[in-house]
Amino acid sequence: MAESAKQADSPAHDEHPAYPVGLRLSGRRVVVIGGGQVAQRRLPALIGAGADVTLISPSATPSVEAMAEAGEITWTKRRYQDGDLTDSWYVLVATSDPAANEAASAEAERTRTWCVRSDDAEAATAWTPATGRSEGVTVAVLTGKDPRRSAAVRDAIVEGLRDGSLVAPHHRARAPFVALVGGGPGDPDLITVRGRRLLAEADVVIADRLGPRDLLDELPPHVEVIDAAKIPYGRFMAQEAINNALIEHAKAGRSVVRLKGGDPFVFGRGMEEAQALAEAGIVCTVVPGISSAISVPGAAGIPVTHRGVAHEFTVVSGHVAPDDPRSLVDWESLAKLTGTLVILMGVDKIGAIAEALIAHGKAPDTPLALVQEGTTAAQRRVNATLATVAETVAAEDVRPPAVIVIGDVVAEGPQK
Repeated sequence: MAESAKQADSPAHDEHPAYPVGLRLSGRRVVVIGGGQVAQRRLPALIGAGADVTLISPSATPSVEAMAEAGEITWTKRRYQDGDLTDSWYVLVATSDPAANEAASAEAERTRTWCVRSDDAEAATAWTPATGRSEGVTVAVLTGKDPRRSAAVRDAIVEGLRDGSLVAPHHRARAPFVALVGGGPGDPDLITVRGRRLLAEADVVIADRLGPRDLLDELPPHVEVIDAAKIPYGRFMAQEAINNALIEHAKAGRSVVRLKGGDPFVFGRGMEEAQALAEAGIVCTVVPGISSAISVPGAAGIPVTHRGVAHEFTVVSGHVAPDDPRSLVDWESLAKLTGTLVILMGVDKIGAIAEALIAHGKAPDTPLALVQEGTTAAQRRVNATLATVAETVAAEDVRPPAVIVIGDVVAEGPQK
């Protein structure tokens, strides 16, 4: 009898780790006792799992009240009573009343209902893991009595899955995809999480010269990387050849990423590629990117808007001169604006652009900055005015890619 008593005093969960399992709670009764902050954090996941949730509590936080008002949970507005756990599969005990917590936990033990205790993990029969999700993968981490470490491990795994640094190959059939991915202004850290993940899953990457080149070094050896600038064009225009390459690889059943600098739809011909794919019957995903029109000035310390200085900014392509018949830009109207003017692809035409803006009334001493190779290790900023920019570009040997910012915001912040 003495030996039996000794064993009874030593709970099994003190000696053995928790057994991990995924509960399928859809349509099954779950009881949550207590409507405070713990319930507010846990309820969304239970609702998302499709559980039939009953909340028992005389009061609740505004967020929990909103869930009840929306019909996501059933709220019984009173304190816990014996028998409340009848027919339940899972219970979360999270009140500030120790006696109520103990009584509910005892009922759960009698009815063999898995019970989580927010106030006493040792008295619980189940623990809630630190949970995260990424593209159909659920990561649940338990580290016993160290919830902060559980959360840290979870965050590291989920972040790795999202940004592609932790590659988990698919071992079952995976549908191929085509994605037009905006790579951002140049710094590889400025690509979106989704863009980085799709890169990690690609079979073929068709990359622009202005895309974040450092990301290509991270791709697995089996990935075919195609430099869009070196596709043999033959009788086709460059864009037609790129479109054809996208279609060819997609029809061959490969997962294809078209990696573009900035955002695919900001002077990136992304819509032309999407239209070509659509005409070929191929669905594509568009992943927006951080546009250099905003990010590069910001990296150089220039806000495109600033209180009391500029309430607007306009982004213009400068790849054709103002007097070129192909130009679609109303330079006369732009000269009258008081906000910020951002010009992309305009380094070799900036002299003619400045002349046009001055001719239409823009002050010759309007501040101007050219930011070359923005967000990269080679970034540099060159300051000028509309009147001096042509000679400054020549003297400083400013070359593309460079973003040009015109307006009083150039004088704000650091001048280097």
